[in-house]
Amino acid sequence: MKISLLFACLLAIILPRTMLYGQTAEEIQAEDMPEEVLIADKDKRVNVSLDKIQTTEDMLLEEEEDLLYPADELYGSSWNNKWVDPFRADTMQIVFPDTCIVDFTAFVMPLMKDSVRVTSLYGPRRRRMHRGIDLKLQIGDTVYAAFTGKVRIRSFERRGYGNYLVIRHPNGLETVYGHLSQSLVDVNDIVQAGSAIALGGNTGRSTGSHLHFETRFLGQALNPSDLIDFETGMPYKDSYVFRNIAMNGRNTNIYTATDEQIIYHIVKSGDTLGAIAARYGTSVSELRRMNGLSASATLRIGRALRCGIGKGSSATVVAAEDATPKAKAKSAASASPKVQQPSGKQIIASAAVGRDLSEPAYYTIKAGDTLGGIARKYGISVSRLCELNNITQTTILKIGRSIRCS
Repeated sequence: MKISLLFACLLAIILPRTMLYGQTAEEIQAEDMPEEVLIADKDKRVNVSLDKIQTTEDMLLEEEEDLLYPADELYGSSWNNKWVDPFRADTMQIVFPDTCIVDFTAFVMPLMKDSVRVTSLYGPRRRRMHRGIDLKLQIGDTVYAAFTGKVRIRSFERRGYGNYLVIRHPNGLETVYGHLSQSLVDVNDIVQAGSAIALGGNTGRSTGSHLHFETRFLGQALNPSDLIDFETGMPYKDSYVFRNIAMNGRNTNIYTATDEQIIYHIVKSGDTLGAIAARYGTSVSELRRMNGLSASATLRIGRALRCGIGKGSSATVVAAEDATPKAKAKSAASASPKVQQPSGKQIIASAAVGRDLSEPAYYTIKAGDTLGGIARKYGISVSRLCELNNITQTTILKIGRSIRCS
């Protein structure tokens, strides 16, 4: 009996109280704490919870304000419901930023189909500039908002967009949807990315049912194909940094992505498109395409013509009066060669540099890879990549698999 009692006492000393009574260390510590300390600790936990609730409420209010006044800091409260270019008839003094980051992570294709067919690209068309991209649809197909935003314009243009919508987004972009048969939203409505906003049609200046889709930044039309891969329905990047191009020490309010170096030529007396094209190693038709010039357009002295594109962080402007043979060679060398893809998109064939083009190139798939990303890396189209590997655009990419890329 004495031995049993002695053994029980030893267990009480050696074993922790948690094993004997099933209590945690915190519970044991709490038992030994004064009552006023426990109350103070409880109040602290309540205060922390209230702080988290307040932070969440502040974030929700900020998001709500962003939707009520989308990108107000960029557009200076310019909210007219008549012109696609919000500054066309605006007398306000707008301060255009030197740089701006535009987030594309929430982008949704305006047409949700297994495959979207591009029927017309951005660029000059006959004697007009086509400032968007045309996507094939059937009359009555649903059109979706590309980003969350607020409807600025719902209108009709008989000799232009037909029924169309303009939506401004908190990221700074505005998107335009033209030739609609019916709008499902009205001016000042707030729409979510991927929500139905209209039905496709064939209204206005249109020769067949399609969606005319534009991406604009501060009134300037941007080529949607430079930002979005319409074969995969995904943007090329999660975000873009747009930089205001400076000429002669002054900003032009013309924006370009920060990783592009645009080569410009200032037109002087006696210049011709043929001579300028030869100087920069391009063609007359490409010069017209890059600058939206028709075949009958005349060159205005002092105008800046876009003549090429390379890698860099700013635009390069070459004044014709200061050009020397050495400067000409440098300018021509700075324009990177481009490869014309079957889809009509121009991309820089940087992946081919330093590689033996006579031998097939293979790529080993890693986590996060997409067909679009691999295709861009090797300077080919997604359709060509699928053809080389006998796969489809919906094929699941297995990590570790090698696929042919040339």
